[in-house]
Amino acid sequence: MEFLKITKKRLQDMRETGWESLLDDVSSFCHMHDIIIPKMDESYFPGNSKRKSSGICYSHHLRVDIFYAVIGVQLQELNDRFGVVSSELLLGMASLNPINSFANFDKGRIMALAKCYPNEFDEVQIRDLSYQLDTFIIHMRAGHPKFSNLQGISDLAKALVETNLVETYLYVYLLVKLTLILPVATATVERAFSSMKQIKNEERNNMGDQYLNDCLVCYIELDVFTNISNDVIIDRFQNMKARRGQL
Repeated sequence: MEFLKITKKRLQDMRETGWESLLDDVSSFCHMHDIIIPKMDESYFPGNSKRKSSGICYSHHLRVDIFYAVIGVQLQELNDRFGVVSSELLLGMASLNPINSFANFDKGRIMALAKCYPNEFDEVQIRDLSYQLDTFIIHMRAGHPKFSNLQGISDLAKALVETNLVETYLYVYLLVKLTLILPVATATVERAFSSMKQIKNEERNNMGDQYLNDCLVCYIELDVFTNISNDVIIDRFQNMKARRGQL
C-alpha cells in the first residue's frame, strides 16, 4: 500500500510537470536511433491521400491534453481498484500477518477491517473484538512455541485450532477466517463476471437468472465437470422427478 501511494504520487507529479521532460527524453531517443519524429503541428491526412487540404492539425496543446488524459486514466484505474474500502481490507489483512512476531500488527487497521463486515460484527461484537485483540497480541508475543515461527495467516488459523484458542479468541478467529476467504471470494466474483461475457453474449442475451447461473457453474468449474460422465448426469436428471419417457 505504501508503494501504491508512491505510484499515485509519481503519476500525479508526471501529470502536472512531466510533459516537457518526457518529450525531451523521447526526442533524444529518436535522435539517437535515427527515428523520424512526426511533426505534430502539421496537417495529417488519413490513409495514403495526397490531398493538401482539409487536413487535421495536431497542435502542441492537443498533445499535452492527450498526455494528461492517459495519466488521468491510469490514476483513475488505480483509485477504482484500490479505493478506501479496498485499502482498508488490504491493510487490515496485513496487520493480522504473524510473521516476525506480528511485526505488522495494528489494532486500528484490524478494527477497520472488521467494520467492513457489518453482518458479522455488530457494535457489541466490535467492542468484544477490541478487548480480545488487546489480550491476543500479548499472548501471541509471549513466546509460545506454536506461534513463534508462523509464516502466514493460514498458519495462524491452524495454530489457533491446534491450541484450542478458537473460543478464547472467537472474534479474532472469525476475522482470520474472513481474511483467508476474501482473496478466493474476490477471484471467484471476477471469474464469474469474466465467464458471464462468454455465456450471455449477443446471441443468448435473454437467458433467465437460474439458467445463467447453471451455465456459469458448469463453465467456471469445467475441470470438475469433465470428470463426470454423461450417463451420471442423465441418471441424475432422470431421477429428479417423474418423467413421461426414459432419457
